[in-house]
Amino acid sequence: MAKYISYEQSGVSIDANDEMVRQIRSAVAGTFGPRVVKTRNAFAGLFRLDYDERLFKKNYKSPVLVACTDGVGSKVQLAAQIKKFDTVGIDLVAMSVNDMLVQGAEPLFFLDYLAVHKLEPKIIAELVKGVAAGCREADCALLGGETAEMPDTYRKDDFDMAGFAVGVVERKKIITGKNIRKGDVILGLASNGLHSNGYTLVRKIVARSGHESRITIHELLEPTRIYVKPIVKLLSQYKVKKIVHGMAHITGGGLPGNVPRVLPKGCDAVIKKSRWPVPKIFTFLQTEGPVEEAEMFRVFNMGIGFVLIVAEDFADSIKKKLTKYGERVYKIGRIASGTGKVVLK
Repeated sequence: MAKYISYEQSGVSIDANDEMVRQIRSAVAGTFGPRVVKTRNAFAGLFRLDYDERLFKKNYKSPVLVACTDGVGSKVQLAAQIKKFDTVGIDLVAMSVNDMLVQGAEPLFFLDYLAVHKLEPKIIAELVKGVAAGCREADCALLGGETAEMPDTYRKDDFDMAGFAVGVVERKKIITGKNIRKGDVILGLASNGLHSNGYTLVRKIVARSGHESRITIHELLEPTRIYVKPIVKLLSQYKVKKIVHGMAHITGGGLPGNVPRVLPKGCDAVIKKSRWPVPKIFTFLQTEGPVEEAEMFRVFNMGIGFVLIVAEDFADSIKKKLTKYGERVYKIGRIASGTGKVVLK
């Protein structure tokens, strides 16, 4: 008679999962606001659109839900390499909430999915605490998530993560870029460095350069900047479509690949590369590669993580407000007649 085999003997530990849940419980609860409907051992998260019905009706006559999903990419391999897991969770949140921000939406809640070779509660707790930190920074609730232990799918020490965000915007205030016109000013908000794009190229350059010091890799793990609070605050102060004509989150594809996504027909974005300081990490990668400058701008954000295209008369006041809110803001260009592309000068 064959011996009985357990789930744990096949590589999956239910006990480890229970311990992980215990360790992350306080971090998750720390993101809850009054709109989260608290339940015990629920199979799904519950969220009220607003806990104050009068306030909701004041802010939203015709609310539209906005949803985004994204991952962190091969940046997780660097995190695994030096066993630093507390920052990629912030990246995970940032990649989705910054995207929905482009439409003028405020994030409401976030869910995560973690897939690992082996479930180690301490490591999962660090990852989830990073996600929770990102949610607090984005002013949204970490409403739920899932962790999958798959020893037959992922190699030892490998893991991956994905995130899902839901937000809301008033229908009349959805920003699409259709109001962009010739003469508008392009404002660039500084990035924290590489953010979460181009890491397959980054890892190849670093490995080939022989500069795999812990200091360098820690710099490469600098988390993506979350722009939610300053932008949401800014948008609440203006008749949005008359002032803020378009926005773009600068991810894979860089400025040339992302800004055209919001440009209407007949408009070019003329951007001057000398208008902002390029962080040293990009210079290092370009030199060590070596990588052509055009390719650098096509792959990386080059120091600009988020773009606003605004009415010329309001550019200075918006720049001043965003600076007051803690952002480094640069006038990086203007809108000109064209064919819907970015012109780098």
